[in-house]
Amino acid sequence: MPHILCPTGQASSRLDLVMWTSWWLWALVATCAGQTFREQAETIMRAMPVIDGHNDLPWQLLTKFNNQLQEKRANLSTLAGTHTNIPKLRAGFVGGQFWSAYVPCDTQDKDAVKRTLEQIDVIHRMCQAYPETFMCVTSSEGIEQAFREGKVASLVGVEGGHSIDSSLGVLRALYQLGMRYLTLTHSCNTPWADNWLVDTGHDEAESQGLSEFGKKVVREMNRLGIMIDLAHTSVATMRAALELSSAPVIFSHSSAYQLCPHKRNVPNDVLQLVKDTGSLVMVNFYTDYVSCSSQAKLTEVADHLDHIRKVAGAQAVGFGGDYDGVSRLPAGLEDVSKYPDLVAELLQRGWTEEEVKGALAKNLLRVFKAVEKVSNLTATPEEEPIALNKLKGSCRTQYGYSAAPSLSHSPGALLASLAPLLLGLHLM
Repeated sequence: MPHILCPTGQASSRLDLVMWTSWWLWALVATCAGQTFREQAETIMRAMPVIDGHNDLPWQLLTKFNNQLQEKRANLSTLAGTHTNIPKLRAGFVGGQFWSAYVPCDTQDKDAVKRTLEQIDVIHRMCQAYPETFMCVTSSEGIEQAFREGKVASLVGVEGGHSIDSSLGVLRALYQLGMRYLTLTHSCNTPWADNWLVDTGHDEAESQGLSEFGKKVVREMNRLGIMIDLAHTSVATMRAALELSSAPVIFSHSSAYQLCPHKRNVPNDVLQLVKDTGSLVMVNFYTDYVSCSSQAKLTEVADHLDHIRKVAGAQAVGFGGDYDGVSRLPAGLEDVSKYPDLVAELLQRGWTEEEVKGALAKNLLRVFKAVEKVSNLTATPEEEPIALNKLKGSCRTQYGYSAAPSLSHSPGALLASLAPLLLGLHLM
């Protein structure tokens, strides 16, 4: 074979040309593919918008404006400095939103109920102030109606069992006001359920998951048709609720422990229970729960969705961004407008259109309908209140307890309740 020599400069130029052409073609193909997946995502989402499991915009409205929606800066069409406003919701094809009625743990045994009522009120007033955008609904049928009208179905999720102040009567009243899920704990124990910090050793287990009264709360939620939310709970509470509930449950904003071993995430054995019970994990976007660090990428959120699909099935996956409730979000998911980019990533990974529609809305609707089917408002409600000695708070009154025959105190509990009075008499 003849040996052909090329001048060094010419060979180098040809090599550079080939490499540049190859890179350009690769970039063009990648860009076109990305556009195709993005366009496909938008097409799907026009027909099946996303239902997000958890958004803390109401908390932002409280902390920034003291819930005064008529404040000029509080206009949701132009609201700045938040992850959520009306244009961003539209760009993100958000068609259903569980707005969080959240009050911090330091309200427990104080003004938690009052504060929760105020946050439910501001959600209702959002719907009243922007009827062209928001439709407050309380049922799966209501969500579907909002979809048909092109509005954001707006539902109330109460984040933290301390918001009911250990009262079944308050639980029922919040249901009447529109609460359709209750997170059993936030980042603190209630007198009847343990939170995730128990698993870190920061808090002590008090109920070993759910106390007897906690089980009454779960049964009453089933009777009413309130979804049980296990985000923020300890693993023991997760298992207890999954085993006890007669309807599927949700994790409104949690991710996969296998990929990020943060105690707020869901371990594989619990994911198996999620699969067995037809329940749902709505993936959280907070970087600390995505990558266990202060930085994360959209693709890592997709990894969590992939993992939950693999372990619990495609029917167990949803979205629970936690927007406006977290300080750090993955690159590419900076606000609620970015949902189509995440859907495009799932399509690029080979998710089918039906699996994507499930994650967007169908899985949540399935769980909600199952909860509604189990509910029975004509059945006898749970009535026995929590034992008085389980309650804390120096300002708490005791009406009803002394006369209730089934709530007589043990001598030790009675002495404990009388101790402040006896000490006061001694000091007089």
